[in-house]
Amino acid sequence: MDRENGDGDIEGGGGDDGFRSSIGRKYRPVLANDRAVLEMSSIDPGSSSSSTSAFADHPPNLRKVKTSVNGSSDAKEGNALHQQQPNGSQQQESKLELFGFDSLVNILGLKSMTGEHVAQPSSPRDGEDISITAGLPKPSAPKLGTLMGVFIPCIQSILGIIYYIRFSWIVGMAGIGETLLLVSLCGTCTFLTSISLSAIATNGAMKGGGPYYLIGRALGPEVGVSIGLCFFLGNAVAGALYVLGAVETFLKAVPAAGIFRETVTQVNGTAVAQPIESPSSHDLQIYGIIVTILLCFIVFGGVKMINRVAPAFLIPVLFSLVCIFLGVLLARKDHPTEGIAGLNSKTFRDNWSSDYQKTNDAGIPQPDGSTTWDFNSLVGLFFPAVTGIMAGSNRSSSLKDTQRSIPVGTLAATLTTSCLYLVSLVLFGSVASREKLLTDRLLTATIAWPFPSLIKIGIILSTMGAALQSLTGAPRLLAAIANDDILPILNYFKVADGGEPHVATFFTAFLCIGCVIIGNLDLITPTVTMFFLLCYTGVNLSCFLLDLLDAPSWRPRWKFHHWSTSLVGALLCIVIMFLISWSFTVVSLALASLIYKYVSIKGKAGDWGDGFKSAYFQLALRSLRSLGASQVHPKNWYPIPLIFCRPWGKLPENVPCHPKLADFANCMKKKGRGMSIFVSILDGDYHECAEDAKAACKQLSTYIDYKNCEGVAEIVVAPNMSEGFRGIIQTMGLGNLKPNIVVMRYPEIWRRENLTEIPATFVGIINDCIVANKAVVIVKGLDEWPNEYQRQYGTIDLYWIVRDGGLMLLLSQLLLTKASFENCKIQVFCIAEDDGDAEGLKADVKKFLYDLRMQAEVFVITMKWDAQMDGGGGSPQDESTEAFTSAQQRIEDYLTQMKAGAQTEGTPLMADGKPVIVNEKQVEKFLYTTLKLNSIILRYSRMAAVVLVSLPPPPLSHPAYFYMEYMDLLLENVPRILIVRGYRRDVVTLFT
Repeated sequence: MDRENGDGDIEGGGGDDGFRSSIGRKYRPVLANDRAVLEMSSIDPGSSSSSTSAFADHPPNLRKVKTSVNGSSDAKEGNALHQQQPNGSQQQESKLELFGFDSLVNILGLKSMTGEHVAQPSSPRDGEDISITAGLPKPSAPKLGTLMGVFIPCIQSILGIIYYIRFSWIVGMAGIGETLLLVSLCGTCTFLTSISLSAIATNGAMKGGGPYYLIGRALGPEVGVSIGLCFFLGNAVAGALYVLGAVETFLKAVPAAGIFRETVTQVNGTAVAQPIESPSSHDLQIYGIIVTILLCFIVFGGVKMINRVAPAFLIPVLFSLVCIFLGVLLARKDHPTEGIAGLNSKTFRDNWSSDYQKTNDAGIPQPDGSTTWDFNSLVGLFFPAVTGIMAGSNRSSSLKDTQRSIPVGTLAATLTTSCLYLVSLVLFGSVASREKLLTDRLLTATIAWPFPSLIKIGIILSTMGAALQSLTGAPRLLAAIANDDILPILNYFKVADGGEPHVATFFTAFLCIGCVIIGNLDLITPTVTMFFLLCYTGVNLSCFLLDLLDAPSWRPRWKFHHWSTSLVGALLCIVIMFLISWSFTVVSLALASLIYKYVSIKGKAGDWGDGFKSAYFQLALRSLRSLGASQVHPKNWYPIPLIFCRPWGKLPENVPCHPKLADFANCMKKKGRGMSIFVSILDGDYHECAEDAKAACKQLSTYIDYKNCEGVAEIVVAPNMSEGFRGIIQTMGLGNLKPNIVVMRYPEIWRRENLTEIPATFVGIINDCIVANKAVVIVKGLDEWPNEYQRQYGTIDLYWIVRDGGLMLLLSQLLLTKASFENCKIQVFCIAEDDGDAEGLKADVKKFLYDLRMQAEVFVITMKWDAQMDGGGGSPQDESTEAFTSAQQRIEDYLTQMKAGAQTEGTPLMADGKPVIVNEKQVEKFLYTTLKLNSIILRYSRMAAVVLVSLPPPPLSHPAYFYMEYMDLLLENVPRILIVRGYRRDVVTLFT
């Protein structure tokens, strides 16, 4: 294999003539008088095919050439050589031209997949010179590695104030045994969370925002923003916690620095009551504000300044730890300090059990103290000591390799500090008496050797380092939330790429100073604990959901994880929250819920491919498979209407669907359950209208959401409406989730718009529905259909003529569930042809409705036929004689035109592009039937809120024009009517 040495020469491979070499021998530089250069110079510059044939005749034996991408002199010379070539050699055809991609697509494609928008370079087919570095991002500031970017920030955040001035006190209060349980519980929680964090962080490129970015992309923007803002508050409050710890240590070390008088507490429980002094709360507030401001100036210096200062804060930490352990090991019994007798088993046994006492606000034991301590409250006090595991991920935008640094650095810091805590609690419990543990808040400085005073400096610097990490991560977290542009109210905190979040830093400093003014360390810690536990719960739930769903995109590099460990971690976080304080837990959850609700209402919609969407998708697939392909039982039948939005005529601009169609679709659902499919047809060629169809689909979908209708939008491109609908009715839906009812508007404008096209299309749609076994609901008077605020009174009248599987009855019951029709009553009119059948039919229908649990009043109407009509002659005598006569005359005129056209062309009678056979007696009978039904409807249902009537199927041998005349006569003067046709199955059942 060929390779390139440090001088840029190529080694390996074999060649002929000027390219003679052997393995391990360097190629000599190519000179102007070389044979290969002379041969290339003799090629005709205007013919690219000549050059191709030349290389085909004498192919070079070089197998691989390594191209420089760093702008070296070799690359520059190569570019200069290309620029000197004639135009013919520049316009080389790409070997991948068949695929329509450039030779640089591998670079640009990867950039687009990671979300980085890179300017598209020109294609080699454009005749331009392309540099291999085109499209690469500009050099940025140096990134951080695992040690400085993750491990050290985590160590600085974890080893803060709790370890130095609270941990020994916790050992004295809870005893060694319960403290072991406490540290194990909290350490297990953070360890499991670190594993979940490692899995999510290694599942792809990670931008700024740390845990917020991970949770938001896994659980959705609403959950991500709500937990992210709570985590931001936790970091800001934690900064105040560390600042107060540093100030308290400073005032303990230098009492003369106190401005106000210190508080003196008499300690009981010792052999001799001793006065114990604690710093004044006013001193804590004043010095805390000053320290916070100084740290903010460092944060304003940017990441470079923070990286320079961080080691200065870390070195004293390491030095102080060494001094503490040396002091514990060198504490002797022959020269004991009061309360410190050295390591011995008696002290270990005495401190093994717990001894919970009442204390004052400063934590000093006092019989009548205001604070009562137990194991649960100590969990809340200690947990902030293990909450620094997110310090590295908070700076994810500054890391060189997040997928390597975050897992290694976070887990290393977690295990290191957990071991440190376990060893320290055993040593503290074995070296000092319980009274000393409870009264000496700076026990670590007391036992340190050889320089106890230097330990106090180390404690101050370490706590300030932890505060610095909190004040560094919190503004970047807030800026990352603002940059996602979910909440407009956070736009003030946006920053440009690579910029420093100065406004967010100001806001974080303001919150931190507000918490410092409170001045009570033990009151702040439970608040910090809840916010951090809420974030850890989100991280564990994110990993649990992604691991359980196991989508194709879930391929984390960190393999040591399982959904069960993430679930245990999430449950452990929730248990710890309630152990600490159920009231604080409820308040934190309520705050997160309020933020979630606010984001849902005010936030901008964002699709980040979160786990919930994957869960919905898999649940839908599993449900679809479980439904199978068999027919749904009538008890489980739901209407799935296919709303045909293509108007008969024109709608106003930017209105893709009749407004009342969405209102009617909602009326076909019980309590909003169900799905509607809104479809429209775009006339034209698919290749030419594909983009228009996408835009129309988006517009229709937006309109459906605006009308608060549960449904989806689909646009189909077809040569005409008939072919488009035929394709829709055959292919729309999956399995048993195919639409079962076609809903469309009655074409009331057909007579004045188009006498041939609309009738043929309308009849064709009905016939397609019958063939496809779909129910049909046609709405006449759609403009007058009531919305949810328009109450209707009166009756819902059903003219039940044919067996439709109970669809008409079911629709009437669904209408009653809507607010607009809830005050109406149902009337069922059954049409009989003979008086002898009336009573029996009425009894059967009543019994049927009773078994269906439907309340309705039943009427049986006998349709009496005129004797002349039965004989085939005469005209009907009715109140609608004028409408009947007009329809009859129009049909005769249309039939005359058909006959004239057929005689002229010498063909049989043609209508709608196919031959027809017209039976004039049958036409007259159909007209008479629709006239009689219309007169009955007008007689009994003139004041009805809505009328439902069975839809007659189009006669096969009749022209579409005739069918439209039948329908017009049936619907004459009825303002609001639904024409319903069921399909070959029952949608209601008598049985439970």
